Formats: sequence, C-alpha cells, structure tokens
Amino acid sequence: MTSFSLAPWSDQGLDLLHRQNTAESTEHLGGPESADRLRRRHERYLALTDGRMFLIVLDGQVVGSIGYWTREWEGEQVYETGYGILPEYRGRGLAVEALRLCAEQAGRQGSRRWLHAFPSVQHDASNAVCRKAGFELVGECAFEYPPGNPIRSNNWRLGLTRPAAG
Repeated sequence: MTSFSLAPWSDQGLDLLHRQNTAESTEHLGGPESADRLRRRHERYLALTDGRMFLIVLDGQVVGSIGYWTREWEGEQVYETGYGILPEYRGRGLAVEALRLCAEQAGRQGSRRWLHAFPSVQHDASNAVCRKAGFELVGECAFEYPPGNPIRSNNWRLGLTRPAAG
C-alpha cells in the first residue's frame, strides 16, 4: 500500500528545486535557473502568505511540488497553480492527485473563486493533468513565464468550493 500526501513547503524544498532544475523538467518553463534564483524562489515559497506551496510526498519520499498563489487575471483576483513531478515518478497519476488535493486546500483556506493553470500549449502532459483533474479549458492565451519569457499557454480553470459559513 502506498502513502501519498501534500506536506507544507519546508527546507526540503530547496533540494527538490535543485533536482527539478534540469533541461528536461524546465523545457516549457524557460530553462534551468541559477542557484541564486532557486534559493530566492525557495525563500518566496517559505514566505508565501496568500496561497501555499506543498511538497508532494510518496511513501516518505519528496517526488514533486505543487502550490497556489494569488494573481490578477482579466481584472479578477484568482489563484494560479503550478506543479512538477520528478521524472522518475511521472506517468503514475501523481500530478493529477496532487492537483485535486491542492484545489481542495485552496477552496478551504482561500478566498478566490477560481484556480487557474497556464501550461504551455505544447506541453501535452501538463495539459492532460489539468483535464484529468477536472479543470475546464477556457482557451489559449499569451502568458509570460518566467517574467520576460512570452509563451502561448492554455488557460485552464477550476471553480473552487468554499466551506459553508458557520
């Protein structure tokens, strides 16, 4: 029996960022980042207040990352999500399950109506994750990731349910 969970971002995340920082894993994200940029990103994740970052844990091993954060999109405050699974763990449905759990967290703890994902139109696997997790394809859009790197993305969104008051 396997154990799967999302754990709060921690110092283990910096090692994960280095492990994910390969040409293969960053092909649709503008390429590998410098060690300094990874450290700054890790620090931003630790300090995140309007959203959360998680480590994806399988049988006690950190196998990926996922999170959500606030951004303005088409004049509305929404959550954006991003995720990554280490290559040796891909193809097992882990990103889909992590995305579902992340959306539940965002709905419970957050104040936004929508959770959006913006994978490159050329990133078939990431688009499949969104589809399998129940996101709705809104359409293609111009997007920048990382800042200064324009890409064509698909705009996927999922309505978040919030707990009833009281």
